[in-house]
Formats: sequence, C-alpha cells, structure tokens
Amino acid sequence: MSVDSSQLPRAMLVNGLLQAVLIFAMTLPMLILYATSTLGPLLSEDLHFEPAAIGYLIMSSFGLAAVLSLRAGAIVDYIGARCALLVLFGAIAAAFALIAAAQVFWSLIAATAICGIAQALANPATNLLIAQQVRPEQRASVVGLKQSGVQLAALFAGLVLPAVAFQYGWRIAFGVIAPVAIVFGLAALFVTPGQHIRGNKRLTFVRPNALLSWLMAVQFSVGLALSAFVTFLPTFATQQDMPLVQADMLIAVFGITGMLSRIVLTPLGAKLRDESYLLFTLIAVAAAAIVLTMQAGPESHWRLWAGAAGMGLSAVATNAIAMSMLIRDSAFGLVTAASSYVSFAFFSGFAFGPPLFGLLSGQPGSALGWNVLTGLLCLACVMTLRLASARKRRALASV
Repeated sequence: MSVDSSQLPRAMLVNGLLQAVLIFAMTLPMLILYATSTLGPLLSEDLHFEPAAIGYLIMSSFGLAAVLSLRAGAIVDYIGARCALLVLFGAIAAAFALIAAAQVFWSLIAATAICGIAQALANPATNLLIAQQVRPEQRASVVGLKQSGVQLAALFAGLVLPAVAFQYGWRIAFGVIAPVAIVFGLAALFVTPGQHIRGNKRLTFVRPNALLSWLMAVQFSVGLALSAFVTFLPTFATQQDMPLVQADMLIAVFGITGMLSRIVLTPLGAKLRDESYLLFTLIAVAAAAIVLTMQAGPESHWRLWAGAAGMGLSAVATNAIAMSMLIRDSAFGLVTAASSYVSFAFFSGFAFGPPLFGLLSGQPGSALGWNVLTGLLCLACVMTLRLASARKRRALASV
C-alpha cells in the first residue's frame, strides 16, 4: 500500500513538532539548575546573599520535584499527556517570570520551587507520550533524543544566558524563558492525543518492586553527585583563577558532551541484554572525572575541561538509559509509575547534592566534598552489579 505523498510533509511536520515538544519538556524544567549555576554569582551580588546559598535554590526546586514524583506517574496516567504537558509548561512560565521579578532571596526560593512541579511531570508525561505516539522500534532513540534536552539546557545556560545577562541583566535572561514555555505549551496541543484512556481508573498507587528499588538507589547516588558537581563547578573554577566567562563555558562543554552521550548511548544500551553493565561503566568513568577535577589548580585548567567533559559523557547518560530500561522492560512496572519513582530518586539526589556538598566542604572546593561524591559513585557501581544480578535471577525464574 503506497503512502499518499501529499500527506508526507504534514506527517514530517507533526513528527518534528512532537520531537521538539519532547525535547523542550525536558529542557525547560532542568534549565533552573544550570541557569542558577552560571548566573549564580550575579544573583548573589545583586540580591546580597552568599554564593553557597545557591544550593538551597536547587534544593527547593528538586526537593518539591522529588516529593511530587512519588505520585506524578499515577497522576499523569490519570490526566493524560496533554494535560500534564500544559501544566508543565505553565509552571515553567510562571516560575521564570517570578524569578525575573524577585527582589529578595526568599522570593527566589519560592519561585524556583515552582519548577519542581514541571520537573516531577517531565519524565512520566514524555514517556507516556512516547509510548502512545512512537513505534516500538524507534522508542529507544527517541528517549535518547528527548533526554538530551536536559543537556541542551546546560548548553543554553552556558552559552546564551551569560551573554544575555551581561548585556541586559540577569532578570531579562530569566524572563525570556517564560514566553518560550508558553509557545511550547501551545505546541503540545497539536501532538498529544485528544482523548486519554486512563490506565488508573481510580488514581491508585503502586509500590516499587525490587528491580525498580535498585535502579532508584543507583539514580539517587548519581543525581546527588551530578547536581553538586554542576552547581559548584563554575565557583570552584573561579577559585582556581579561571575567569567567570570561561567557568560558565565549562557548563556548555558539559551540556554538549551530555547531549552526545544521551543520543548515542541510549539506543546502544537498548541493544544490550542488560543495560546494568553499561551503567556500571559510565558511573565508574564519572567517578574518575571527579577525581580529575578535584586535582585542578591555577596552572592546570585542562583538568576542569576534562572533568566537565567526562561527567557529560558518562553520568549524564545514566538517567536516559534508566528511562529507556523502564519503557523496554515491563519487569520494572507500569511505565508511568516506574518513571515517577526513578524521577523521585534522581530528584532527591539533586535536591540534597548541592547543600550537602557545601556543608561537607565548608568552602565549595575543598577535598572532602569531592571525596564524598566519588565515594557515592563507587557505591552506585556496586549497586548496578546488584541490579544486574537481580534481573538475571528474575529472567531465569521466568524460564
């Protein structure tokens, strides 16, 4: 049966719009992390708070995201992808508009917390949309593409936002995100199903099984290390006599390598019998990247660049691979619920990472903080092996 050539351009347009909505549904909620990292020194100077307090902005956002993520999967399954995406983009528009208008530190905390609503909805909503709208053989690559949106946020925050902030001020840099979110909220109307068949008729909740619990533990550890690393990398770099403009470029390098790793490694992981061993390798590389970064000094800035690239190529890909595992393997549970639990674990790590790093370090670059992050990643390596063992036992039991 031949395809009507007149329908091909429209189909390509809808497919491209779908991918754009998926990417920016991941980009915009995570932008708060990278924006506060690169623009943090400007915020602290203008609103008169200590740079180390930036960690509490991240904690307010990801802390709320973690709490909401416990129920976000069931809620998305109940209300559908369309409603979830409208709430997501609406929350981002409100949050960034309020940040741009903030006059005191506490109003910043309240505004950034609103981003937690969008962060909690992002993975369940996009995973459900992929399950509904994308053919099974293409899902792993689309998951990798949409998860790369998180690193697009890092690239944008490292390259574009500092240029806008230095030219027009940090309020304009944050404020321009609000209309972008509104545009993608409208775009979501064209790529989501008009009617939603509820998987949860009565908004019921399920507990994570053993496999999902191991994956959650791994993602918590990675999220904690990753958020602390990204939040304080520019600050640590300036302490090593790197200019602020170059320090912000480290986040851009992190973003570029992270996008590459998610796009390439997610489909690769889907071809493996068990992605757990790929997770082990990537987390081990991430631990090595942190060790390299902490050895940087005024005469060895190359270690900062190498560390940023190493984290982007390794730790960043683990969350995309984890999400692909949930879509591919029903043993983890219902995809929306499993996505929300993994997001809860990952966001919990993100929430606790920056303030814990600051507390342990005293000053954001001392060795204790870096050593704790490295130790957590080593622990995550052990847990990936336990996950692999549990999946193997389950597979043998089902034979």
